[in-house]
Amino acid sequence: MLTEDFDAFRDLIAGVHAFYRRELSSFGLSVWWNAMRAYDLAAVSDAVGRHCVNPDTGQFMPMPADVVKMLSGRTVDAALLAWSKVDRAIRHVGGNQSVAFDDGLIHRVLLDMGGWAPMRMKSEEELVFVGKEFVNRYRGYAMRSERPAYPAYLPGVYEAENTRRGMKTDPPRMIGAPDQVAAVMLAGGNCPAIRVTPAAPELMAMLDKPTRESETELIGGGA
Repeated sequence: MLTEDFDAFRDLIAGVHAFYRRELSSFGLSVWWNAMRAYDLAAVSDAVGRHCVNPDTGQFMPMPADVVKMLSGRTVDAALLAWSKVDRAIRHVGGNQSVAFDDGLIHRVLLDMGGWAPMRMKSEEELVFVGKEFVNRYRGYAMRSERPAYPAYLPGVYEAENTRRGMKTDPPRMIGAPDQVAAVMLAGGNCPAIRVTPAAPELMAMLDKPTRESETELIGGGA
């Protein structure tokens, strides 16, 4: 939440306390605010509402830990759903073709992990760990209610090669509902994960025309 959400948040928590006939102290409000400010106000309101009508726990006033637990569970579900889309795309589309998902956060997380093209090189064993890393990164953004910048789509190997050769590139494959993918692409931009700088000319010259001595240095020393 943002600072300007505080008044609405205070009214929400005061309403919850009144519903359960409890008094809200200044200390209690500060605990609630510090625990909830990492989440979106609408998500907090929804979680509190769902707690109040829960037949198993609704008779007890919710504590911050109860709401955090509910919100964390939602981020797990969202992250696993997002990874299932990525996993299917890896298997059925592959890293050679450019892709665009119906969730901009997928683009951001994959960009943070090195991009789309390298996914084609992952073995089944590696994908298990890639999936766990993806879920953790996705949840990190979701639990902080961050809306990070993300690329409009994720380039594949063919696009990189075609761009280098000055050739036309096919549009990205759309993963998900077409209208949602289109909205993601319109809202996305150009946001490289790392700064790329050209190598020094003298290094490139050495790599293009290596001497016997430089060849030895490049492979780690001679016999």
